[in-house]
Amino acid sequence: MPQFAHLIFDLDGTLVDTSADLTAATNHVRETFGLSPLSIAQVSGYVGDGIRVLVERALGPAHARLVSRGVDQFLTYYQDHLLNHTQPYPGIEPFLAMSQAQGLVLSVLTNKMEVSSRAILSGLGLAAFFTAIVGGDTLPVKKPDPQGVRYLQHLTNIEPAKTLLIGDSRIDVETGHAAGLATCGVTWGFNPQSLTTLPPQFLVDSPAQLQQLILSTV
Repeated sequence: MPQFAHLIFDLDGTLVDTSADLTAATNHVRETFGLSPLSIAQVSGYVGDGIRVLVERALGPAHARLVSRGVDQFLTYYQDHLLNHTQPYPGIEPFLAMSQAQGLVLSVLTNKMEVSSRAILSGLGLAAFFTAIVGGDTLPVKKPDPQGVRYLQHLTNIEPAKTLLIGDSRIDVETGHAAGLATCGVTWGFNPQSLTTLPPQFLVDSPAQLQQLILSTV
C-alpha cells in the first residue's frame, strides 16, 4: 500500500511552470508605471506569498503607494494571459494519473487566487485529478497558516499521518509543520534554495522520484 493516502500540492513551481506568464503580468504592471522589466528569475523569486506580495516586491518600497493599483492591473492582465506559456512540469500529468489510479486523494493548496488556479488546471486538463482546490482567497487566511490544510482534511476525512504536503518553497514546509504533516520539497520549482533553510522531511528532484516515494511501503 502507498505510504500516503492524501497528497496536497502547491501549484506554481510544483505542478505547473507559470513563471513566464507571471513575469509578463508583472512587467505589464511595471511598464504601466514607467519601470524597466524584470527577468523571469527575479519574478520567480517573488512568488509564493500571493499576488499582492508579488506586486509589492516587484515595485519595491519606493513605489509602495502604487501597489493597490498594481494589483488590479496585474489581475486584469493575468486572467487574460495565464495560459499563454504555462505548462505542467514534465512528468507531472503521468504522476497524477498514476496516483489517482492507486486510489490516492489529490488536492491543491496554493496562495494564488482560486479563480486563476482553477482556470489554469482546467485549461491544462488537470482539474479532474483533484478532489479540492484551495486558493489564497478561498479562506480568510493563506499559507503558511494551517487552516487550508485543516479544511482539506475535513473535506477528505483523511488523517494527518496519511497526508503529505508537496511544494517548492519554505512556505510549504512551514505550512506542513504548522499542520503536523509530513512535507516533501521539489527541486524543479521557483524557490528550491529556500528549502535549505527549513528542510522538508523528503526531497525529490523529479516526478519519477516523487512516484517512488509515494509508492514506497511503511
